Amino acid sequence: MFRGMNTVSLDAKGRLAMPARYRERLSGEHGGRLVVTIDLDTRNRCLSLYLPAEWDAIERQIDAMSSLNEYVRRVKHLLIGHANDLELDGIGRVLLPQELRQYAHLEKHVCLVGQGKKLEIWSQRNWHRKREEWLEEVHEQGELPEELRNLAL
Repeated sequence: MFRGMNTVSLDAKGRLAMPARYRERLSGEHGGRLVVTIDLDTRNRCLSLYLPAEWDAIERQIDAMSSLNEYVRRVKHLLIGHANDLELDGIGRVLLPQELRQYAHLEKHVCLVGQGKKLEIWSQRNWHRKREEWLEEVHEQGELPEELRNLAL
């Protein structure tokens, strides 16, 4: 459902304008509701934005895991504890909570990166840095892993 990369701006209040190509579908099919939480990869510091049905499935899976396991308990604290329900306003914006904006180092310009079932929200600076780093890694790797070679790219 979510693919491509869009550069968008945050306003002074931390509102993010959803790109038009997502806005209509989100407003209609999904009632303008979304869920945002942190991404667990602390080296990348981005946010993950889900449709409620996708998030509910993830949350059920996490919640079904044993809280006796310390690692699982940490994941619950991080993912579920930082999850926030969002709603598109009348002009297609969502207000990102300040703590999450700070976590992801979001400033005026951010990148929305489609990842299929979710959108990632990156600071533009961090996205460009990571993209170049990943491209370099792919180049250094040389040959693609077998599962990627089999894709019709």
